[in-house]
Amino acid sequence: QIQLVESGGGSAQAGGSLRLSCAASGYTYSSYCMGWFRQAPGKEREGVATITGYGGTSYADSVKGRFTISRDNAKRTLYLQMSMLEPEDTAMYYCAARARWNCSWYAVHYNYWGQGTQVTVSS
Repeated sequence: QIQLVESGGGSAQAGGSLRLSCAASGYTYSSYCMGWFRQAPGKEREGVATITGYGGTSYADSVKGRFTISRDNAKRTLYLQMSMLEPEDTAMYYCAARARWNCSWYAVHYNYWGQGTQVTVSS
């Protein structure tokens, strides 16, 4: 059974940092595209960052230069290092796995999802 379990969320001050992790099990992790998405109250789920099995990355304009996505295939773990946090980053953050080598910005293209971890940034 495929499982994705996020951790590392919490509260931070504007300008601070947080690191999210997503532990994966139950599938060939290294061949899947992985992504981080977020959803704020009253808003649609949006893509934050994606990474292919080979390590190719892509970022939403709103987080470029502030967030870094990475993966450790040996540990089957996905990371999101978030720096220079802004109140607008407040949301539930989800990791997702896509059963393709290439990534997508559309949530419907991802096959598996974690339960999410809350990030709250105060000004």
